[in-house]
Amino acid sequence: MSGAKNHDYHILPPDIWPFIGAFSALTMFTGLVFWMHKMPGGVGIGLAGVFGVGLTMFSWWGKVIKEAHEGHHTPVVQLHQRYGMILFLASEVMFFVGWFWAFFDFSLFPSKIAVDVIGGTWPPKAITSVINAFDLPLLNTLILLCSGTTLTWAHHALIHGNRTDLKRGLIATIVLGLLFSSIQAYEYMHAPFAFGKNTYGSSFYMATGFHGFHVIVGTIFLLVCLIRALRMDFTPRQHFGFEAAAWYWHFVDVVWLFLFVAIYVWGNWGAVIE
Repeated sequence: MSGAKNHDYHILPPDIWPFIGAFSALTMFTGLVFWMHKMPGGVGIGLAGVFGVGLTMFSWWGKVIKEAHEGHHTPVVQLHQRYGMILFLASEVMFFVGWFWAFFDFSLFPSKIAVDVIGGTWPPKAITSVINAFDLPLLNTLILLCSGTTLTWAHHALIHGNRTDLKRGLIATIVLGLLFSSIQAYEYMHAPFAFGKNTYGSSFYMATGFHGFHVIVGTIFLLVCLIRALRMDFTPRQHFGFEAAAWYWHFVDVVWLFLFVAIYVWGNWGAVIE
């Protein structure tokens, strides 16, 4: 029959939200640049862009959920969604590789000018004390590792149709994520060195700060999954939204382990501990 669907792919109709999302991202970036250069209107433009990006996410992903309920997410479509998430996580890996690269470049291969500034030592001579890796950072490491186990518990509960444990596992993971962010905020407020004063402070805050941002995003991701679980959206056979959140959270866990070992432990070796 003419017009009948004879394939497993989902051909999307034209939609305005990709355009709105791209324009909102440009607006947000423009506002950020204006704000950094202390130009008028930067905060207002940036907030307008943030609102547009948030509205795009809510509307666009809402349509994706609706498509899933309508049966458009066939096994082939779900497979391609997984490919897309894998590629996204690969790009995130390279994003953090850049910050690790900067940290190791500053510490292992300082330029001649940098040697004069940092005194030929790492952390630099301007850093009188550093954060004790086996204090709050170790606690946060244990918290993230525990959050990975609670999320795995929730995933197995979903696969076996145990919705009670699914909700419990998600709630526990969200609480642990919020606890991690709170402890890191406390650590930043009491850190013995500032951002932007030298290569150590800049690389430390950029690497750990962006990781903290990813924890916040992952916590929101899991909160959305909890809301969807309460709405009975997920089934044991079709729950890619939950899987994507779980993959993202486990990625955040692994990145933190590398941050803890490389920056908090190795990067502070021989320094004065606060």
